[in-house]
Amino acid sequence: MTTRREFVSDASKGLLGLAAIPALGQTASLGRQATGTGLIYDSRYLDHVLPLSGGEAHPERPLRLVRMMEVFAERGLDQELIPLSLLADPMSSIRAHHTPEHVESVRRIDVTGPVAELAVAGALGAVDAVARGQVSNAFCASRPPGHHANNTGREEGFCFYSNAAIATRYAQRVHGFERVLIIDWDYHHGNGTQNAFYDDPSVLFFSTHDWQAYPGTGDPSLTGEGEGAGLNINAHLDCGARDVDMLRHWDSKLLSAASRFQPDFIIVSAGFDSRRDDLLGCFDLTDDVFRRMTRTAMDLADDYTGGRLVSLLEGGYNVEGSALAAAAHVETLLG
Repeated sequence: MTTRREFVSDASKGLLGLAAIPALGQTASLGRQATGTGLIYDSRYLDHVLPLSGGEAHPERPLRLVRMMEVFAERGLDQELIPLSLLADPMSSIRAHHTPEHVESVRRIDVTGPVAELAVAGALGAVDAVARGQVSNAFCASRPPGHHANNTGREEGFCFYSNAAIATRYAQRVHGFERVLIIDWDYHHGNGTQNAFYDDPSVLFFSTHDWQAYPGTGDPSLTGEGEGAGLNINAHLDCGARDVDMLRHWDSKLLSAASRFQPDFIIVSAGFDSRRDDLLGCFDLTDDVFRRMTRTAMDLADDYTGGRLVSLLEGGYNVEGSALAAAAHVETLLG
């Protein structure tokens, strides 16, 4: 039986033949294979609390990270992960992506404004560590999430700044990577990420989601425009979707697109609300599929990017379930 990695390799040979050569400036870096998995975490991420009427806890609550760190410790992952530093000043990168009006509005939010900056700082710190070869890959256990953030000047889908999009531009601008693949497996469509790169030929965006759920975007017919035509891949899954349904989209859509695109950096928007029993999702995905998706993303990274991959926490609102899925993800990143 052909493995996913063999499929990618064969597809690349079939589509590109002898013309499949690395981009300029990529060859030397691909010869270097860093080791280890980095972790971004900061206790200040727990300070951010979204209000909710009725006295109930908000789904995007600090306990998400508290329990995640507990499960990591219970499995001994905290002893294997390499702590990484947040970037000291992320604001120039935030301002390069968001409008001045949006940034100033978020900065006026007490507590949450600074914590949202720290989430970006974590993503950029992870990009630095992976790009410089300190670690092979990294996971950012950060909040608030980011893939719904546009420029409305307010919270959208629990998001304030577009963490993955900002990290992508930072990888390109600061570290010189030319082609970034963003994989988003959150239950909800990453509309903010799509909007950032819809006509951009330097970013391949692959999102699996329930098109009928918030924010009501992610129509599979939207495939990019202009020079970015064909580089925006929206894959809809019905409520009740199982592991096999998710992996079918990876096999039929992502692998061949990645072989044509040949990324030199990979960013994962790791939303665990796509796991079964989530408060805000209705898929029936098990922890095993997060292991398999992670392994496939790592295989793509091995084939094209010298192993470089940064994963950012997005959604996931069943506290125990998200912690278990995140642990499966991180265990796989550690190898």
